[in-house]
Amino acid sequence: MDFGFCGINYKSAGLDIRDIVNFTDSRKMEMFHRLEKEGILQCMILSTCNRSEVYYFYENPRHPEIIRAVYQEMFLQVDLKPYFNHMEREAAIKYLFRVTAGMESQILGEDQILGQVKEAFEFSKAMGYSRKELNGVVRNAVACAKKIKTELKISEFPLSVSYAGIRQLEREYGISGKRVLIIGSGQTAALALRYVRDYGAEKIIVCNRTSSHAKALKAEFPEIDIKDFENRYEVMKECEIVISATASPHLVIRKEKCTIRKEMYFLDLAAPRDIDVSLINVTGCHLMNLDMLEEIVQKNRKERENLIIQGGEIIQESVLQTINWLLTTRVDETIESLQMKCREIAEDSFGYINRKIDLSEREKKIIKRTLEAGFRRLLREPIEELKKLETEEEQDWYRDTLARLFQI
Repeated sequence: MDFGFCGINYKSAGLDIRDIVNFTDSRKMEMFHRLEKEGILQCMILSTCNRSEVYYFYENPRHPEIIRAVYQEMFLQVDLKPYFNHMEREAAIKYLFRVTAGMESQILGEDQILGQVKEAFEFSKAMGYSRKELNGVVRNAVACAKKIKTELKISEFPLSVSYAGIRQLEREYGISGKRVLIIGSGQTAALALRYVRDYGAEKIIVCNRTSSHAKALKAEFPEIDIKDFENRYEVMKECEIVISATASPHLVIRKEKCTIRKEMYFLDLAAPRDIDVSLINVTGCHLMNLDMLEEIVQKNRKERENLIIQGGEIIQESVLQTINWLLTTRVDETIESLQMKCREIAEDSFGYINRKIDLSEREKKIIKRTLEAGFRRLLREPIEELKKLETEEEQDWYRDTLARLFQI
């Protein structure tokens, strides 16, 4: 039994293709059923905005080709041959580990994929298409990703300029318990809003020009307050942090209109700039803009790349452990058959002794336990040697030999 994967991802297929190749739960079930008819009983489908990939165990050398054919039949409106990726055995296992750890993501080391892999795995298990082998491989991949996340803390070096700015605010000033003004209501402003909320801002006020955008933000974040854009300078007076992310071609925060009576932090996420740079010269004012943040992001990118190399070493070790575990599972059936054979012989021997000799209950227990222990001892070393075999060829030879010798 071998491990493989096939599918498409953002590296091989553009968004126009990935939009078509999307596995809903019902499509996953249909794929599972089709593969089951072909003798493929263990598989997991990971379908996100960046990838739609099938991970599976197979026994027939033709199965990988069959899986690709079934996959193509699921999406006849597009020829997938130019976009397909596929691997088998160790390369496929290593790829799953890298995917789960975020090392194959558009944003290196991102955390979201770990949850997506766990969801795909739980769905496969719930539908009955994950057994001992797939369970073991996926669980090891998840454990490895968690180890990398815990030990290397890759996500602490953000590559998003918006998140880098919020993280820097948190480090220098602290966001928890602070009152925050966000100017703008586009995607960047919404991201900043989400981040400061997660960091525990006491109050979040949004000022923007478009009421429909403001209502959409209010629907998603009901706890925020919405104020008119024209009142932004008044609102600033009650806040400690001001974040601006508009598409305005002009400054939206000018120094001469600001009343600064306490220490304040300004984060400018707009290009061109929203916030007057000369505020830096005002006592108690601190300002970060995209030029300053870009240096942080570049430094973080280099740090992440170094950590990714270390993560690759952790993955390689975990992959080898997983492969060794899979090798031992190939002889589990032989070991169980040997143990069953010995239990049968022990039962037969005990039955013969029991019929020939009048034994007390205590004597029966002693003899039975002695026979079972003796046969377990007889098997201990052969079983240990079986588990040490390093190649499938050796395992196959010993399994066949034991089957002939012991008639199992």
